[in-house]
Amino acid sequence: MPDGDDLLFDDERTSGVQDDLRQQIAQLLLERVESITSDTIAIFAYTGVESLDSDYCRRVGHQLVQLLAFAVRDGRIDPRGSFVAGLHNVVVERHLSVERLFTFAYLTERTTLDELALDDRMGATTEPWPLVAQLVRRGSFDLLGAYVERAQLDPSGAAITDRLTTLHTRPLFDAALAKEVERAARFGEPLSLILFDVDRLSAINKEHGYGVGDKILERLGILMRTYFRQHDWVARHSEDSIAVLLPRTDADHANELAERVRRTVVERLGFVDHLTDRPVTVSVSAAIINLTLALGDVVDTERLLADAEAAVERAKQQGRNRVERIDRYSGTHPARPVP
Repeated sequence: MPDGDDLLFDDERTSGVQDDLRQQIAQLLLERVESITSDTIAIFAYTGVESLDSDYCRRVGHQLVQLLAFAVRDGRIDPRGSFVAGLHNVVVERHLSVERLFTFAYLTERTTLDELALDDRMGATTEPWPLVAQLVRRGSFDLLGAYVERAQLDPSGAAITDRLTTLHTRPLFDAALAKEVERAARFGEPLSLILFDVDRLSAINKEHGYGVGDKILERLGILMRTYFRQHDWVARHSEDSIAVLLPRTDADHANELAERVRRTVVERLGFVDHLTDRPVTVSVSAAIINLTLALGDVVDTERLLADAEAAVERAKQQGRNRVERIDRYSGTHPARPVP
């Protein structure tokens, strides 16, 4: 059995191998910026009705590939860095929608993996390939996270950040959901969606004033940011609900997080009505849908959200302050074969 020094040496060696691999991936991406961008644009042109000229798409593509290279190489991206700012400037120049930017970034990730898969040193038939794919996917996520954080610094970022809860907005969440579902299906990875809805918020507003309801939502937004990872998507879903998307998260862990949030809301978000000196309990009802996707599975994201909303309603009808759990989701089906 290896002793502590041997284990430490193995950890250092593994870290060194990963660092070398990061450098190789980044170098290859920077060398092939043009070809990766061109292949991505060829697919991107058919993803929306909005017409974008090739020169503009090439500028966006160059920025995304370079940022992806830096994200893989460094393991992080500085949201305030010049390259993220450059991408933001290009995006706002044509008012490129969040959904289309996310589509472009996702296709860049796919094209990058297709390009790397052919490499003799780290391609799909080599031993490092699983780690290569993981580093690229994580780099793609970090890229989008850094962009969203940078966009929040801009006054036009109102479309990205909800002013009351300071969480992401529904349009941004919808874009993230569509791309994360595609990514999870492509790699056969687990994905969890949680929807929290504040119980009796309308009644609380009527009885204690609408300012109280806003305060509850503001505090709920702060609470949510402490419970979920930086690369999870947390957004204001509707007037009194918050949605959370957990990529690459197993069902048990996702369920534990949902229950922990539910309990913490009761413990921390209650208040005392100063007119009556009576305590007022605040709670949430929640639904969690755990998706176990196989390669190529298709999910209708609109139906997924509708099913989550219906599950929240069932939780409320069964007494509120509870989590409705769906582990075997029926809205998943295999992709239809191309004739």
